Amino acid sequence: MSLMLKLLSITLLLSSFSYADTNSEKIVDFLEDKFMQNPRLESVDVSIVDVVPLTQVKGWNAYIANVEAVLKRDKKKIHQKMIWFSDGRVITKELSDMKDGSNITELVKPEFKPEYYTKENLIYGNADAKHKIAIFSDPLCPFCKGYVPGALKYLKKYPETFAVYYYHFPLERLHPASVHLVKMAAAAELKGVKDVVLKLYSVKVNSREKDIKKILAAFNKAVGTNLTEADINTKEVLKQVNHDYDVADAVMVGGTPTVYFDGKVDHTKKKYLTVKVD
Repeated sequence: MSLMLKLLSITLLLSSFSYADTNSEKIVDFLEDKFMQNPRLESVDVSIVDVVPLTQVKGWNAYIANVEAVLKRDKKKIHQKMIWFSDGRVITKELSDMKDGSNITELVKPEFKPEYYTKENLIYGNADAKHKIAIFSDPLCPFCKGYVPGALKYLKKYPETFAVYYYHFPLERLHPASVHLVKMAAAAELKGVKDVVLKLYSVKVNSREKDIKKILAAFNKAVGTNLTEADINTKEVLKQVNHDYDVADAVMVGGTPTVYFDGKVDHTKKKYLTVKVD
C-alpha cells in the first residue's frame, strides 16, 4: 500500500457544518492538519475539485480531492486524487450499499466538463450531434478489444446522433507496448489518416513488447502508414497524448474501457444502444 493510501485509510471526525462549500473548506483544513502529523512529509496541499451529492445516503456528499505531498527524505512529490464521503460531521473513505453490496466509491466520478470534448478527440460524428460518447481505452487491453471496435463501427454510422470522442489511456504496467502505440496513433491522426483508432485495434504485437522498431512496423502494417520514430516524438504528438492523460486523471479513470454517455459515466457501456437513431 502506498504512503498516501496509508495516510488516507482512516475514518475521521469533523465538527458540524452544513453547506457543501463550507464543508469543503473544513475538510481541506482538517485533512491537511491530519496529514502533516506524519513526520515523513515536508508539506501537504489538499484541494476539493468537485462535490457530488449521494443519492444512496441522504445528507451525504462525495468530495473529490486533489492531494499533493512532498517527502522530506528525497523531496519526492506525491500526487493523488481521492474521494471522501461526509455528512458534515463524519468523513470516511469507504461507503458500501448494504442492499447490493456495491462500493459507492466506484459509482462516483467527477463531472465530465465541456472543455474535455476537443476537436482533436472527436473521431466520428458531428460535434453538435444529439449525444456525446467519450471512450477511454488501451488498444491492447483484452476488454477494450472486445468492446471498442464493435462500438465504433456502430456509432460511426450515425453522425447526427452520436459525437464520438476517444482518449488514449494505455495501461503501461500491463501493456507497455501500448504507450508507444498511442503515440503512433496520435501521429497518424495529426497527419490526417482516417479511421486510425479503429485500425489501431488490429495491430498485431505482443503487449509486453518494448522494441519500438517492432511496434512501429506492426503499426504501419495495420494502419497503412510509414511513420518513423521521429514522427512519434514531436511536440504535437506528445501534447495530444498528454492531454488525454490529463483528462483521464481529471475524471479519475482507473481502468479500461471507461465510457461516458452525455457527461455521465456509463457503467453498462451500452447506453448508446438504447438511443433511437436517425
